[in-house]
Amino acid sequence: MHHFRAIQLPKHAPFSLYLPHFTGYILTLAAHSLYTRLIFLGATEAMDYKIGDKVVYPNHGVGVVEQISYGVLNGRTERYFMIRILSSGLRVMVPSSNAPAVGLRSVIRSNDATKVLGFLEKGKLNSHHDWKHRFKENSERMRTGSLLEVAAVLKSLVSLSRSKPLSFREKKMLERAKYLLVSEMATARNLTAENAEGLVVKSLAKAKLQFPTLQEKVD
Repeated sequence: MHHFRAIQLPKHAPFSLYLPHFTGYILTLAAHSLYTRLIFLGATEAMDYKIGDKVVYPNHGVGVVEQISYGVLNGRTERYFMIRILSSGLRVMVPSSNAPAVGLRSVIRSNDATKVLGFLEKGKLNSHHDWKHRFKENSERMRTGSLLEVAAVLKSLVSLSRSKPLSFREKKMLERAKYLLVSEMATARNLTAENAEGLVVKSLAKAKLQFPTLQEKVD
């Protein structure tokens, strides 16, 4: 088991702070006030996670709680969740008190997955025509951690691709949204990624939409 040193941090620390004490770890401290007002699908108020629980970290996807440790934050003892992102192996350290603010949440339940698929099929879209405003809006949606917001980004970009080619940055965003949606759907319903993607494709097809062919490889 790893042992972590207690760290006294400044009161107004930035959103994410890379710490030399934990190579490759991110200590997430606070989020923009916009996201503290959002309701997240699958969110848990108590944040009473256990080692081995699967959780979702915004814009990174499904991870697993590997360790729970304690340190000092703003003069008081704080509990920290060490989370390993399954797709990348990145380890993220999140203070329990700030977990809701940054959008850390449980994986959605199966009935919530049904609601997301329903949105892909029948949900209404409303996005900017100007690509800069649209990209900013979609980026904010992705950072919320809400799978419904991720689905909205995915559907809007798929719909846009019917009328004109996506920019390189929007292609990357579409690929990221697709990955986040499919991977969590697979986890929520205990499916393979291929089967989960099939559900997404079918829901889009009912809205007369289909994924564009993306030539560039996206990491």
